[in-house]
Amino acid sequence: MKLGLFYEHQCPQPWEGGAERKLLHESLAQVELADRLGFDCAWATEHHFLEECSHSSAPEVFLAACSQRTKRIRLGHAVCLAPPQYNHPARVAERLATLDLLSDGRVEWGTGESGTLIEMQGFAIDVENKSAVWRECVEQTADMMAMRPYPGFAGRFFSMPMRNVVPKPMQAPHPPLWMACSRRDSILRAARHGVGALVFGFVEPHQAKTWRDEYYAIIKSEACVPIGHAVNANFATLNGMMVHRDRDEARRRGVDGFKFFGYCIAHYAIYGAHRPGVTNLWERFLAVKDRIPDSPGSGSIGSPEAVRAHLEAYAAVGVDQMLFMQQGGRIEHAHICESLELFAREVMPALREREEERERRKAEALAPYVAAAMARKPRRPPLDPADVPEIEAAGLVLERRAAKEGAPAGGHYVADPTRGGAIPMAPREIFPPAAKPR
Repeated sequence: MKLGLFYEHQCPQPWEGGAERKLLHESLAQVELADRLGFDCAWATEHHFLEECSHSSAPEVFLAACSQRTKRIRLGHAVCLAPPQYNHPARVAERLATLDLLSDGRVEWGTGESGTLIEMQGFAIDVENKSAVWRECVEQTADMMAMRPYPGFAGRFFSMPMRNVVPKPMQAPHPPLWMACSRRDSILRAARHGVGALVFGFVEPHQAKTWRDEYYAIIKSEACVPIGHAVNANFATLNGMMVHRDRDEARRRGVDGFKFFGYCIAHYAIYGAHRPGVTNLWERFLAVKDRIPDSPGSGSIGSPEAVRAHLEAYAAVGVDQMLFMQQGGRIEHAHICESLELFAREVMPALREREEERERRKAEALAPYVAAAMARKPRRPPLDPADVPEIEAAGLVLERRAAKEGAPAGGHYVADPTRGGAIPMAPREIFPPAAKPR
């Protein structure tokens, strides 16, 4: 089973004294340590306006910083929100490709619809159509990375003319594609689209097995029609994690932070009412934390032996990757680092044993189903170079406008109303119209 870290960048109040700066720099140090220790992936979420719960509104910047401090750990954008009011599909393609190049091909592309009203209403997003928006935008972003040029698109939720979106990612046709899932129906939808399932609910191993088996049954069926240009058959789920030789000390260090994570999600997504800039979640949490029961994901908080046994149960039922939420609430940076090191020494070896062999056998077993799924994918035909239209430079447009107004054409300068003057440039005659390819 692969092992990843998951970052929400929780930042409880008060925020004085550089709390947000401290949080981000400590997170970078943790990812750098995880890279040295052999963890497989570091995932950073995208959220907006979720005070205290998630100060991770620009994960692509955080992951770019990670890319320059690490060598092998993969970098998961979990998730890049699909609605164009958050992220225009072309900007997603550009940012992912740039991060992929900076990291030498280590990006995982997580996608999602968005899940809270405070975020969606803040960007004027239509809640009723968010699944359709996700499909349209993710499909087009994949086309932008895989096609040269991208032929353009006129859809329900965004439109764009023909362009060649650059740069292209190092991983062709695009980084592995995932979808955020919180319920059974979204897990099955991820399988139908041929993308990895990032299961952000906390489930016991037996429930994970049921969902995992249903996911792979669809991957192997005719219902799987890839939304991207490759199939990423993977099932990941989430746990809290804090390891210490003394079980009680592990719980003292980690349980409250993990509970705060769940409390925040419930506040913003289900039960709470929020006054931006006024509500203090940490104070509210402290008043009720002892009444919050442990969730299934807290089984990875304890002694090395107990955590290893807990996680081996997930590996045994075929979970491909376990994501660990360590940075939550007021969990101390030093305790997170100690936990990572102890986990790597005494828990990780048993979970990584024969992992390469498992991956090889899995790839061989799925190969015919993946090939069949890719054969079912509807593909847009590439443009014939002879049919690619020329896009005129602004100078030609301005020159025609000036000619209509009686000004002489040509010359070494062109009027530029955006700068209030003129731009020095090469003579017009050295730029003849391009000959069309035969």
